[in-house]
Amino acid sequence: MSESPWKYFSKEELGCHCSECKENNWHKMDDVFMRLLVQLREKVGFALPVSSGYRCSAHNQKVSSTGMFGPHTTGKAVDIKIYGEEAYELVKTALELGFTGIGINQKGLHESRFIHLDTLTVEENFPRPNIW
Repeated sequence: MSESPWKYFSKEELGCHCSECKENNWHKMDDVFMRLLVQLREKVGFALPVSSGYRCSAHNQKVSSTGMFGPHTTGKAVDIKIYGEEAYELVKTALELGFTGIGINQKGLHESRFIHLDTLTVEENFPRPNIW
């Protein structure tokens, strides 16, 4: 795991997973968001493996219904690979800490389940707070 400035999270998991992205763009993650994510990790006491962090606009348009300007393109969003009791604890604690966007995908195989977390606001043109 490559060192990043944020304890518990690697550069590889935070950067865009686009095959066309040549830029190592993990650094586009918002520092305030990441500090809150570290706080969440410490409060729940278990690993939060990131399946998707920052996304370039082109990649986001390919993989998300939010198009070129979705939450992940702001650097203020992650998807955490998690399910079961830990998913429940994650959502409960994320709400307590003030995350404003929570997307819950808990269908299918355990390894494909995740929780989306973000800290976007209405001023950034996202309907928040919101759970989907």
